[in-house]
Amino acid sequence: MSDDAILFDVTDGLARITLNRPDRLNAVDPEAIAGWRAAAEAVSTRDDIGAVLLDATGRAFCAGGDVRAMSELSANDPTGGEATVKGLADDIHEGHRMLRESAVPIVAAVQGVVVGGGLGFMLVADVIVASDRATFGSRYADMGLTPDCGVSTLLPEAVGMRRALELTLSDRMLTAAEAYEWGLVAEVVAPDELDARARAIAEVWLSGATGAYGQAKRLLHAGGTRSFRDSLDDEARTIGAAFAAPEAQRRVAAFAAASARGA
Repeated sequence: MSDDAILFDVTDGLARITLNRPDRLNAVDPEAIAGWRAAAEAVSTRDDIGAVLLDATGRAFCAGGDVRAMSELSANDPTGGEATVKGLADDIHEGHRMLRESAVPIVAAVQGVVVGGGLGFMLVADVIVASDRATFGSRYADMGLTPDCGVSTLLPEAVGMRRALELTLSDRMLTAAEAYEWGLVAEVVAPDELDARARAIAEVWLSGATGAYGQAKRLLHAGGTRSFRDSLDDEARTIGAAFAAPEAQRRVAAFAAASARGA
């Protein structure tokens, strides 16, 4: 296995981003943060990527930031670590922003522990498949810290404000079944089925109208940040461009022909 903290590969249109610090429960350090941002930039700028599979090595998905590494980096910081940690958070957040705003759908395969900023890494995905042994919690306050990695936005979006507050303001850990009930994850499968199920979801995106899936993702995420009129205008532009594209022309013609045969 590579020693890289973030593994990135593109094969037949599928980008795979893998958190790869299993000895630290995939908590991210500066190397991982740089790799995360680079992978996100590739997804958002390359035209040969139609879907992303986000996963992790080892027994955990992600334990957030590597507090030990941050403490060591902050040793000579005259601000007491404030500037150091803010800079690292800014870099993580830029990666999250690029993935969130990209017109590329993302599926996450999640196993083991997901805590703190790990929730944000997970929730940047559009569809989340979890192992039935996965567990989920905030735990920021255990170390006197506050949410980062988009958790203050992504968690309420996923489960609603009341449940987001319950998870954030307590030491509660959710089981995979509870996470499914809350709407935190889309599916729960056996550990040995996790990778195959996530890949199957990605393959649907890649084998269908890939561009349409990506634009649908973009429209839905953008809708919550602007006026209804702006969303309607964007929808009109997007469906017009999609209708004129060769992929849609072929599919529309096939649908019309099938409809005519059945009339």
